[in-house]
Amino acid sequence: MAISTGASPHALRGGLDSLNGRHHQLGLRLFLFIVVAHWAEHLVQAYQIYVMGWPIPEARGVLGIPFPWLVTSEWMHYGYALVMMAGLFLLRPGFTGRSGTWWKVSLGIQVWHHLEHLLLLVQALAGAHLLGKAAPTSLIQLIMPRVELHLFYNTLVTVPMVVAMYLHTRANRPDNAAARCSCAPQD
Repeated sequence: MAISTGASPHALRGGLDSLNGRHHQLGLRLFLFIVVAHWAEHLVQAYQIYVMGWPIPEARGVLGIPFPWLVTSEWMHYGYALVMMAGLFLLRPGFTGRSGTWWKVSLGIQVWHHLEHLLLLVQALAGAHLLGKAAPTSLIQLIMPRVELHLFYNTLVTVPMVVAMYLHTRANRPDNAAARCSCAPQD
């Protein structure tokens, strides 16, 4: 008797085709909701630090106030970086032309951001920090504080993603002609 390992490759391929075809607009909207919610957390945290004058350990964003362990959990930060990378990867086939180029730029930057979070997670799990630092430290964090660095990373990922979405949803753009979805209205 054979043991099933889950969905067939054809079903997975069909799901990916559907996500980048008839369900692309819905997928993009859900993904954008996740991105905006994450941005809100970072912006609230920055507001708490720079406007309200809270010490960094107390500036925990919105969800970190009732759930303080979220802010200090490297698993949570890594998980979000992984979700972002997966979303950018899975939605990529729906983009064509210039919008596809911008989406790939966003994905490339997120791959680096993900690797930085993987480095942080490995340090937290191993209990050994980069260069003997007191807390897990990413490479770029050696030259830029963590709060500002993550605002910077999120900007670097979000700007080309938004440009890609803008180009992808504009009506009658020649490079959208090859798109398999209906994100761009046609005349």
